[in-house]
Amino acid sequence: MTYSRITVDPRQMGGVACIRGLRIPVATVVGMIAEGMGEDEILRDYPDLEREDIREALRFASEAVRERELPLRKAE
Repeated sequence: MTYSRITVDPRQMGGVACIRGLRIPVATVVGMIAEGMGEDEILRDYPDLEREDIREALRFASEAVRERELPLRKAE
């Protein structure tokens, strides 16, 4: 899968995945969604973002998690 809105530059933000070369990490956007913020609220707080940026950040995060083994607690 390719991402047209996600950039990784080792000279910017320590090389973490960001939105369109902006200093807005994908993790920040995904975290705001996880905290219950809606797209409209995120776009108000970050006017440089576009709605498709948010959606691509979620697709990118979904794929990143799919590709890794995460240490999870066993269900009791």
